[in-house]
Amino acid sequence: MIVIGERINGMFKAVNQAIQDKDKAAIQDLAKRQIDEGADMLDINVGTAAADPVGAMKWLVETVREVTDVPLSIDNPNLPTMKAGLEACTGRKMINSTIGSEEALNTFFPLAKEHNAMVVCLCIDDKGVPVDVDGRVEIAMRVLAKAMEYEIPMDDIYIDPIVLPVKADQTGPGKVLESIRQFGMLSDPKPHIVIGLSNLSQGAVDRKLINRTFLTMAIAQGLDAAILDPLDTELMDAMITAEMLMNRTIYSDSFLKAYRQR
Repeated sequence: MIVIGERINGMFKAVNQAIQDKDKAAIQDLAKRQIDEGADMLDINVGTAAADPVGAMKWLVETVREVTDVPLSIDNPNLPTMKAGLEACTGRKMINSTIGSEEALNTFFPLAKEHNAMVVCLCIDDKGVPVDVDGRVEIAMRVLAKAMEYEIPMDDIYIDPIVLPVKADQTGPGKVLESIRQFGMLSDPKPHIVIGLSNLSQGAVDRKLINRTFLTMAIAQGLDAAILDPLDTELMDAMITAEMLMNRTIYSDSFLKAYRQR
């Protein structure tokens, strides 16, 4: 399971303040704690924290790069801000994200080639989020065909079926689970499948319970990456246990400890 730490995001009050204050220590501490708790990548998102998002993204990426060389997911819908993050990021990087429309893919896939970057591809097109599984699969197939056209390795493609708040649509999680299952059959080798887990529980009361329950269900369907909070110990324990039960890791009586020391 590829864990992408979600906490360096200007939507969080403490991170917003750290960006405004140019508080390197706060950002670097958050980066190191997420990695210590099992993050394989770190999502970098300036949110609405700066009047100059391009400069803020560059500062955030350079600040995090001073303390770690793990891949960074450059998360911003604005193309100039995205480019600034990619240019500032040495080592492996990820574009988070592009929608699955022809125009968007023809914009972001060349950028991915230029920077040797992984790409999160959302199952959204010009019509929005599909209401059914077939619509998501259709977009995923379009993404994979375009990736082959641009000769982007399948290992660098992350398909996101789009998790929406269960409070708004209780039928949504089931559709996402079926989409994950079908995505795994679209190509060989398979693309990665990723979700933004916290979106599921937006506005709900028992957010942590909802998140960790759905994560284990999604892993059973073939999910292999998620943007989540690695500082949530119960969530990480559930993820590690699901991986073990799916025979993706070797069982031992200390399997939780073994995973964290890998």
